Amino acid sequence: MRPRLLIVVPLALAVSACATERKHELFADELRPVPASEVAAKHEIFVATTRLQAEDKRLVFSRDRSDMLAFARIGVTVPKNHEIGTIERAKDGNPGDPAKDFTATDLTIYDSGAAFSTAVADNGDRVLVFVHGYNTGFDDGVYRVTQIAHDMGYPGTPVLFSWASGARTRDYVYDKDSSTAARDDLEATLVTLSRTRGVKSIDIIAHSMGNWVAVEALRQLAIAGNRDLGGKLGYVILASPDIDVDIFKKQMIRYGKPDRPFVVLLSADDKALGFSSRIAGKKARVGDDANADELAALGVVVVDLSQTQSGDKLNHAKFADNPVLVQLLGQRLRMPESLRPTQEQANERVNRLASSVGQATSIVVTTPLRIFTVGSE
Repeated sequence: MRPRLLIVVPLALAVSACATERKHELFADELRPVPASEVAAKHEIFVATTRLQAEDKRLVFSRDRSDMLAFARIGVTVPKNHEIGTIERAKDGNPGDPAKDFTATDLTIYDSGAAFSTAVADNGDRVLVFVHGYNTGFDDGVYRVTQIAHDMGYPGTPVLFSWASGARTRDYVYDKDSSTAARDDLEATLVTLSRTRGVKSIDIIAHSMGNWVAVEALRQLAIAGNRDLGGKLGYVILASPDIDVDIFKKQMIRYGKPDRPFVVLLSADDKALGFSSRIAGKKARVGDDANADELAALGVVVVDLSQTQSGDKLNHAKFADNPVLVQLLGQRLRMPESLRPTQEQANERVNRLASSVGQATSIVVTTPLRIFTVGSE
């Protein structure tokens, strides 16, 4: 009887998800006009994706896998009433109001990686690659990277790497297979960006299952003798990694101790990763139940966010939906290239940066050198 109980829980979640499935439309049939005074900013989001282009033009890209990478650019406006850490968006079936909602305004599909690279080259010398997680529609990824770039005040070009998530709770296995299939494509995208004219630095933020794609791609780059992308790899931030702890250790041993800031954000109250752990036979995930000292011994900075608040009930996206944390990350990423630290220097700067933000609850930071707590109760 016990095995049946274990099956019923995911099944119940899947049935619940069916009742609330979103359409994942990014574009409306008609864009509602709005005065420029009602828009806080417009961001150009570049896209590299393993998704198949959708027949429904409102979706742009579907949940299905493609045999080859596709490239695009999407203009997204942020409303004047935007609150840091929040993605204001219209409900399904509504066209959205740019004065109130994040709104996709225009689309360019590139016919090749070369055309994509040329377009990126015209947008500055720094690039932020965001790799989304499980249960994420194409629209979700576009809006999330827009929110991150906007709230962080990122001084460069946002690039969404969108792998073919099914965007449904019941698609966990499909998503895991899709993320594995996307490893080579992310590696190729990072190499393309590193060879793009004018690009001097590439930062990476991965979330949830997207960390599996990101760390695997970095491991493959190390095997190929290009672990730092020709000296252009900047910050690597792994938020809520949905990776088995033992596998992560093996990945990092193969990658080697990082030369640049390599940060793992974890939280013991992450309910989404708790669910993932149960599916995986109660094996710990890096993002919720890892031993910080063991991870730090691999050369990474471990930031425990267990005592910080989240904007969702799952406590799974604190890096983006907690206003203090997203601004803290922005402080680090806005640092000019000439002042950007090595991993060892970064270990000492985390405390000063976090203190300057004034976080009300404790953030426990474990570095390869020591452990300290930021904030006060």
